[in-house]
Amino acid sequence: MATRTPDPKSVGNGAPAIDSVSKAIIEQLQEDGRRPYAAIGKAVGLSEAAVRQRVQKLLDQGVMQIVAVTDPLTVGFRRQAMVGINVSGDIEPVADALAEMEEVEYVVITAGSFDLLIEVVCEDDDHLLETINKRIRTLPGVRSTESFVYMKLRKQTYTWGTR
Repeated sequence: MATRTPDPKSVGNGAPAIDSVSKAIIEQLQEDGRRPYAAIGKAVGLSEAAVRQRVQKLLDQGVMQIVAVTDPLTVGFRRQAMVGINVSGDIEPVADALAEMEEVEYVVITAGSFDLLIEVVCEDDDHLLETINKRIRTLPGVRSTESFVYMKLRKQTYTWGTR
């Protein structure tokens, strides 16, 4: 009987292993996504070229993305909400359809009171109502929704990636 040797480049769940230097690079980019590779290299003890290679590998592996994060209010989106959704039948086709919607920023399949949780970002209350009533509730399999309208955003951070 053959034994399977674990891939040393991945962790138990199949995700790529991240060493302490890669974590330090990620932390540098979380502080400032436009930080020059030379400055990152100096902070983590690598050459600019080595940092460039590691960043590209992290991007290629899907470990991280480098994106601009906006405050929705300042760019014309005045209404955000978390929507809990209950589904009859297979959850995945509903999750896939929601993930295709422009207004939907976040989709998770959950255990608990809801089958799915999604975050929607809309221009105003009318846009939110149209999105929920005419697009989400009409999807085949959607049994019910419950909306949690954001009144004020108190914390939004993306620094959990290396702790």
